[in-house]
Amino acid sequence: MKNDFYTLTTYLHNQNFITYAMEDYIEMLYRTNINNETLNITKLSNLLHIKKSSCSKMITKLKNLNIINPDKLILTNKGLKIGKYLYKRHEILTIFLQKLNKKDFTLEQVEKIEHFIDPLTLKNIQKLITNKLN
Repeated sequence: MKNDFYTLTTYLHNQNFITYAMEDYIEMLYRTNINNETLNITKLSNLLHIKKSSCSKMITKLKNLNIINPDKLILTNKGLKIGKYLYKRHEILTIFLQKLNKKDFTLEQVEKIEHFIDPLTLKNIQKLITNKLN
């Protein structure tokens, strides 16, 4: 019998170059983009409830990955594509958990789950909540 069991840490280190923290920044930048809001480090750090210095460091990392424009606090085309997926993922999980848990729904659950769900499972949850699962 083949043993495919790994620790959570192993699974996490074998993922993409984008960390969970980066996902939160990208999703927030995407949200402000679709609402046509302009951002600066102070406003972004306030939205994410983090220190400005931490926010500045992460923005530099995202710029180096070509996810954020080097001159402005806006997503590049690559960043927009990632942001759209992250935003959609958040919305799907929110709807699913609201339907599943009714009044016991909490945003915290979505924030915890969204970083660990794979695209196929997300797609199937979306089908399930739209009653299109075979």
